[in-house]
Amino acid sequence: MLSVREIHTYYGLAHILQGVSLEVKEREIVALLGRNGAGKSTTLKSIIGLTPPRSGTVEFAGQGLIGMPTHRIARLGIGYVPEERRIFPELSVLENLKVALLAHKLDDPAAALDGMFTMFPRLRERVGQAGRSLSGGEQQMLALARALISNPRLLLIDEPTQGLAPNLVTSIASSLVRIKEQGLAVLLVEQNTRIALEVADRVYVIDQGVIQFEGTADELRANDAMQRQFLTV
Repeated sequence: MLSVREIHTYYGLAHILQGVSLEVKEREIVALLGRNGAGKSTTLKSIIGLTPPRSGTVEFAGQGLIGMPTHRIARLGIGYVPEERRIFPELSVLENLKVALLAHKLDDPAAALDGMFTMFPRLRERVGQAGRSLSGGEQQMLALARALISNPRLLLIDEPTQGLAPNLVTSIASSLVRIKEQGLAVLLVEQNTRIALEVADRVYVIDQGVIQFEGTADELRANDAMQRQFLTV
């Protein structure tokens, strides 16, 4: 579904991604792990077109994405949940979701809204509340729902459990599993290694813009040396 091959991405003169390659298949969760500054978020931004690579290829369902504007990439069926969440703080939960619907022509928007409230019951309870009044976990649920409401085929998620209480971390992890069960593919950037390995089918480890490991979650879990070298603080 997603094929990234030898991409090189820069911020100014800084060479951030140095030949990153990865792939995401249908109906699988792939985790991209690494320390702060390793290049995880830049990889997602390179895929979605926010920081286009200078070289390499990014293909989604066989279509090249490099050079395509972000809004067109999204309309191909890629949802993006940024690390900052970026919900509209003054708009209500319902209004945030309706704004997301404006960019996509769905046959039954009411059913799409109801589907999000079924997946995230807490949002139904907070439907009239402003985004700024939600807890961190509720804001993350809203960010996920906003990306999911357009019925994407692939979801890029950046640090969904960052700063959340342990019980909310578990809730978000359960949401990721439900998303996969609905047939979506997910590329997950996550610093919580335990949660990532619980939900992911395959894992990549990145360090200083270079992929250092590719394998199953079980293979990384059993590789203490790799975890100590590239994941522990």
